[in-house]
Amino acid sequence: MTLHRLGLFEKLGRGLKTTNCIKSITALMGQKTNKVDYWRNSNQKQRWLATALLDIEPRLNRIRGYRYLPELRTAIQIELGTKAKELVAAYGRKRPLQNFN
Repeated sequence: MTLHRLGLFEKLGRGLKTTNCIKSITALMGQKTNKVDYWRNSNQKQRWLATALLDIEPRLNRIRGYRYLPELRTAIQIELGTKAKELVAAYGRKRPLQNFN
């Protein structure tokens, strides 16, 4: 739905219709980190996850339409900026901008 609203479905719809790319990353990350029983702190966990991502990166495939991802980023930023301005107009600065869903 978002790709339709942003006008990018023709360019990115085929590659982002399913969540398979996210599930693939999650499964590969699990193979690297599931055997760790105890994380000492969040910094250690972040280091392990970063190392696992760097390790699996060569095995990841590009999504179809990856060249249009910068256009998606720009369209989302414009959309969020528009929503933020609408909220400020409606509520003033009383409502935090982070929670405008």
